[in-house]
Amino acid sequence: MRLTNFLRCTASAAVVGTAVFGWAGVASAQDQASSVDDIVVTAQKREQSLQDVPIVVTSLSQEALENAGVRDIKDLQILTPGLTVTSTSSEGSTTARIRGVGTVGDNPGLESSVGVVIDGVYRSRNGVGFGDLGELSRIEVLKGPQGTLFGKNTSAGVINILTEAPSFTPGGSLELTGGNYGAYGIAGSLTGPISDQVAYRVYAATRQRDGFYDVNLGDGPRTLTEDGTQDFYTVRGQLLVLPNDSASIRLIADYTKRDEFCCVGVQRRTGPIGAIIDSLSTGPGNTPAAAGFGFLPFSRLAYANRVTDQSIEDMGVSAEANIDIDAWNATLTSISSWRNWTTTNGQDADFTGADIAYRLPDGDFGASVRNITQEFRLAGATDKLDWLVGFFATRENVNRYDSFYEGADYAPALSLQLSASLNAAIPTIPVSPGIIPCFTTAGQTALGLQTCLGTGGALFGTGPTFAAGQSLRDKYLQRSDSIALFTNNTYKVTDAFELTLGLRYTYDEKQLTGLQTNVGTNQLTCAAALANQGAIVGVLGASTGGAFLARYCLPWTNPFYANRGINESVSDGTLSGTLKAAYRLNESVLVYASYARGYKSFGYNQDRVQVATTAIPLPINPASSLFFPSEDVDSYELGIKTTLFDRSMLLNATYFDQTFENFQLNTFLGTAFVVESIPELTSRGVDADFLWFTPLEGLTLGGGVTYTDAEFGKFTASQLTNPGNFGGLSLLPGSRPSFAPEWSYVASINFNRSIGYGLQAGFSLSGKYMTDYNTGSDLLPYKMQDGFGTLNGRISLGSEDERWALEVWAQNLTDEEYVQVAYNGFLQGSGFQSTAQANGTFYDPARDTQTIDAFLGAPRTYGATLRIKY
Repeated sequence: MRLTNFLRCTASAAVVGTAVFGWAGVASAQDQASSVDDIVVTAQKREQSLQDVPIVVTSLSQEALENAGVRDIKDLQILTPGLTVTSTSSEGSTTARIRGVGTVGDNPGLESSVGVVIDGVYRSRNGVGFGDLGELSRIEVLKGPQGTLFGKNTSAGVINILTEAPSFTPGGSLELTGGNYGAYGIAGSLTGPISDQVAYRVYAATRQRDGFYDVNLGDGPRTLTEDGTQDFYTVRGQLLVLPNDSASIRLIADYTKRDEFCCVGVQRRTGPIGAIIDSLSTGPGNTPAAAGFGFLPFSRLAYANRVTDQSIEDMGVSAEANIDIDAWNATLTSISSWRNWTTTNGQDADFTGADIAYRLPDGDFGASVRNITQEFRLAGATDKLDWLVGFFATRENVNRYDSFYEGADYAPALSLQLSASLNAAIPTIPVSPGIIPCFTTAGQTALGLQTCLGTGGALFGTGPTFAAGQSLRDKYLQRSDSIALFTNNTYKVTDAFELTLGLRYTYDEKQLTGLQTNVGTNQLTCAAALANQGAIVGVLGASTGGAFLARYCLPWTNPFYANRGINESVSDGTLSGTLKAAYRLNESVLVYASYARGYKSFGYNQDRVQVATTAIPLPINPASSLFFPSEDVDSYELGIKTTLFDRSMLLNATYFDQTFENFQLNTFLGTAFVVESIPELTSRGVDADFLWFTPLEGLTLGGGVTYTDAEFGKFTASQLTNPGNFGGLSLLPGSRPSFAPEWSYVASINFNRSIGYGLQAGFSLSGKYMTDYNTGSDLLPYKMQDGFGTLNGRISLGSEDERWALEVWAQNLTDEEYVQVAYNGFLQGSGFQSTAQANGTFYDPARDTQTIDAFLGAPRTYGATLRIKY
């Protein structure tokens, strides 16, 4: 059948793929699939039966996604074992991890370990997948490095999203949703022919919801007492053009706008500094400490005196053209795209009711990613060989804007903390409670430290004090150019045995320019302290005096950043690819082995990173370079795919062994996000999947499990790019990385059948359980999340012809309480000490004073949805 006739005769007019049904959350209409043979994937850029593809792929149909309530990649994790998706300081900072490997998203200079591809267009940051993805045809989750196809290289996997294409059969849909937390949503679509050669599809949706957090306003001026709201709309238009019998063109334009309040954190542990916070705030400034400064009871009460406005805008256009070349029995594919994604945020940086530090949603704090891509593929087949060659190019501009303000409570908070530390350091000095001498070149004065800082008194004799207001305004621009040549070929040695070879050469060139600017007079306070460094260290000693000075010279009060220009560039090329061997023992059993080389590009850390030098042995010097190297991975897999019981059941299992070199760890070390290259990370384990179209009409069962044994290699400070970072990362060597549960299980049941009178009814349950794991990149013990499970459910009643359906649903049905990400409270204690312990770490549980905050998982939500189609 010619290409255009196929597209006209296919109801969905999907350019790639037919009805596809996942085993994790395998909710699907029984009249569309009744055997494993109906599951088709495009994991190798051509249509294949899932059971013929020597790759670990979770393929999820439109029905599976709807019945599990999946609208974005965060929802997707309940259907996929070994996948975790989290978001942190904004919904734009969303990170996907597969088999315990991923990239924290707070630094826009980092590309993603898990790539997101939507309708053939590579999206360079995971945050673009957090939003209403519209009408979905299916989603394929490919596990392991993808170093040949799918645009840019990825080191951990790919989430391949395919939306519904225009149809030449007229149709439309309307969806009305209401739920708790004041949620409501309206979505609708229209599709049909414009002419014999052109079809269209238009989709639009708006969704709103109240917040998941209550907020104690503390000192103000914030007035909104909730946070974690939802308020966005999206529109998506498509054209499918069939100019002749040998060509098709699919044009897509989309726009999404979010104006929400996000993201406050709650306290999981209030350290000793909590008393200081309370003394500075109107009313309680944080959650009262638990006995012994242990874990706090789970609560959705946050403390924030500053606004957390979030504005995200995402837009783009793409064009995919496919042309049959009969003489070569081949198809030429061209995919072009332009994308523009921006985010602007406000932030209460200390996450307390005290007015310590904040960022305003005034356009000076945010990021943007603009890129253009072009891909060409030529693919064909002979009796023995399926071949593909291609070219990919992209130019990407990443802008980051940073702005920082000290509040009225910044100076007193810092003063009281230093007072407490100096009381412990110099117990021999007789002082009144809470009063610590300031130091001058002439010796000790009678002034209290808080008085010196907070009321305009002398700092070290004559220095200025910290003032409330803006202290920095930084701008970064990273330009990235990448081109690649690739090929992927499968040769049929015999009818049962085939070999696949994929190769990709990638050349990347990146340039970072920026300007770091100090605002106000607070940098003079650091300068005054440094001017009297000798006297201070002479009285306090090198260790205590150094820590004392470092607190005065934090990145936002450091004079070394005044009008500091940045200009760095680097280029490099690399070869990646895969080699697979697959052997079909019989019609029901396929075994395979594979090797893959993955790659994630180098980049620049767009933040104020401070290091110690020989000249000034304090961590207050701007890092001479913000560069971090590429991340590489070697992956080996050995798998089996079985199709049982008259093609009604599949049971697949794969052993994987992955070794990452220069793993790009993005971690918050208390004052800035720092990218550090960890020499080695290994991830080994087993992926297993199950699907059964049971003999009982309308009943489908599915499940999956991922066992992961992940571990950082043992390393020392000398192996890091910045050896000074080792203290805060000293728990990592030989340990399990964050977000790497040992076991991850999913299970699902779907039942749907006619009940007479022209009606059909059904229900679905999708659940996931993960064993315990740490949610912090520094692995502090208070960031552990115990094992937990979530369950989504849905009951439906509708017409047999699917003209209407009413669904009652619930997400997180059991209201499971869990933490997405735990992190260190800003300037609220310390988990790591200045000197190493006997075990080589810088962590001493008895001296851990760190306040731990957390971004929480969503609570139970429930509601009803009415769907109408024609």
